[in-house]
Amino acid sequence: MEKYILTIDQGTTSTRAILFSKSGEIVAMSQREIVNYFPQAAWVEQDPLEIYVSALDVINELVIKTNLKAEQIDSLGITNQRETAIVWDKKTGLPVYNAIVWQSKQTQSICDSLADYEKVIREKTGLIINPYFSASKFRFILDNIDRGQDRAENGELLFGTVDTWLLYKLTDGKEYKTDYSNASRTLLFNIHTLEWDDELCRIFNIPKKYLPEVCNSSNIFGYTNVIDHVSYVPLASICGDQQASLFGQNCFERGDVKNTYGTGCFMLMNTKEEIVNSKYGLLSTIAWGINGKVEYALEGSVLIGGASMQWLRDKLKLISSASESEEIAKSVNDDEDIYVVPAFVGLGTPYWDNNVRGAIFGLTRNTSDKNIVKATLESIAYQSKEVIEVMKKEAHAKITTLKVDGGATQNHYLMQFQSDILNVDIKRPKVSETTALGAFYLAGLSTGYFKNIEEIKKIHQYQDFYHPNMNEETRRNKYRKWKKAVKAARTF
Repeated sequence: MEKYILTIDQGTTSTRAILFSKSGEIVAMSQREIVNYFPQAAWVEQDPLEIYVSALDVINELVIKTNLKAEQIDSLGITNQRETAIVWDKKTGLPVYNAIVWQSKQTQSICDSLADYEKVIREKTGLIINPYFSASKFRFILDNIDRGQDRAENGELLFGTVDTWLLYKLTDGKEYKTDYSNASRTLLFNIHTLEWDDELCRIFNIPKKYLPEVCNSSNIFGYTNVIDHVSYVPLASICGDQQASLFGQNCFERGDVKNTYGTGCFMLMNTKEEIVNSKYGLLSTIAWGINGKVEYALEGSVLIGGASMQWLRDKLKLISSASESEEIAKSVNDDEDIYVVPAFVGLGTPYWDNNVRGAIFGLTRNTSDKNIVKATLESIAYQSKEVIEVMKKEAHAKITTLKVDGGATQNHYLMQFQSDILNVDIKRPKVSETTALGAFYLAGLSTGYFKNIEEIKKIHQYQDFYHPNMNEETRRNKYRKWKKAVKAARTF
């Protein structure tokens, strides 16, 4: 009997269940959108119960569509939006506040008040003090619920990123764990000692003893009967979405780079056992843990990537779907030199400027809605170029190939423009769902479904290749104007 692995890919805008066969092919997939709430400007929240229910929905739909039996499922893997923070009541299992999403800036004042700890936090976590990460979100929640700190100190509350929340709920509260990749994004975890850090927990006043157990990313975390409510299937992997994508792209060697084009864009480079101390706005993070061995990555973050297409669709009503942007961009000539800086929640790497807001430059009487659509699409590529430029400098690496994944990689105009503006070859895998693919590979290694990484390499395939064809003068001129636009937006 052929066995499959089911992965739960819980992202910022949707939750998906994806079923993989042994050959790495997608057998079936189901999806539910997740509502994002915006209580105030630059605040982003979600309902933790909706996140959990959406996971149940997509699993149930997939099982119904495929008529799968529990004995056909080797294991489940989880990959998740990182840094999003959830606090829930240990007794009831219910959240005490909305999930605060990684994009949210509502904890800026907390981060500002801890500026004196920047150096120690950077040294221990590889990260910077920023609302992006989980610790200030935990702190905000405790400060904004009744008796928050007392309840935390008394062990009445549990803390988790989305993976921990899903694991806890899917195992009926039996398992309270996370993995190295997610723990390393909280500002509470020491990536050198590989444990929750006493000093970091004191800085944010989070009780260390009530934080989840940290495990390898490829690991039996527990068992769930979610398939048929009778048979128990192992939950065999947990990995933050960007690290899972790095693994799914087979970036197993030092210097291998991938870029994921989702709500934001995240570029990671495998640095193996080395923790690179960045001077140019990059982050050092744990890539994954397998068989007790941890590997690290260098990361650059674009905060608004595919989300800019949602903005065009939902707010400006310039497109009816993200895919429409490709044909529009192809139909517009370069006479209108428009630059859109989509800094809706600030700018990530290399600036980490939370105060800048979005802007459009180069408008004339001849500018049309199509020009704005094209410029917004190109802004995704420009922001990714800024990341790769500092990554090359930081790692002293010459990057000739970039592996890409995520929804926006279906846009051939964007991928060709990205290759042109970077002057590198781009490879898109046959299975574009590489975040889920990473969870699939990691779960398979945990249960013996795959014997080793070499077996995984044999089934991983690429189908689209893009090669730069823009001349150097044009490339430099366009990038110079982009940098000028960013500078202007930051000085507004």
